[in-house]
Amino acid sequence: MNLALFDLDHTLLPIDSDYTWCQFLISIGVIDAQTYEERNQRFYDQYKAGTLDIYEFLSYQLRPLAETPRATLDQWHTRFMAEHIEPALRPSALQLVQKHLDAGDQCILVTATNSFVTAPIGQRFGIPHLIATDPEEKDGEFTGGVAGQPSFREGKVLRTEQWLAQRGLGWSDVGTVHFYSDSINDLPLLEKATHPVATNPDERLTEIAQQRGWPILRLFE
Repeated sequence: MNLALFDLDHTLLPIDSDYTWCQFLISIGVIDAQTYEERNQRFYDQYKAGTLDIYEFLSYQLRPLAETPRATLDQWHTRFMAEHIEPALRPSALQLVQKHLDAGDQCILVTATNSFVTAPIGQRFGIPHLIATDPEEKDGEFTGGVAGQPSFREGKVLRTEQWLAQRGLGWSDVGTVHFYSDSINDLPLLEKATHPVATNPDERLTEIAQQRGWPILRLFE
């Protein structure tokens, strides 16, 4: 079995889905623009710099999910997909995923963004498996907490290992492992891959990829 692992934000999408979801909630008046835009931008800048405290971020990012009935959230997400995700889809990214699907690789979306936001996006790309940060649920509604290990930095490695273990497998049981990512935050999983691909990489990842001879793929140019 060969694996094809894909980060999402700025890798398969030219936008950050977490950031854009928050901007969407601001646009429909669910959260206060001034307060949340300032915090949203601060967290986004920290993410790009590789200094994000994931638990501080999640306590902020998951709060609207806990404050809103699931049925309403689902309606909002349908609108979010139509207004923000569909226009951001690029043929180059869709074709990259399809290439691995056609090759028979096990394709997995491995993202730090929460699974409520990202599950429909992964389905839109045709990716059958999702490893994401999972919001805690109780009786079908979100609590605002996190279930298990966030899929972030070293957590992506751990969660991928758990995915393999659920199938009775380990790293030594798989063949090639492609991992496509733009972010220095994904260095731990890139280092586990047999075929790391710096995809639309940030400045720090570009430098590392050049030093290590990793291919650099720019999907949106």
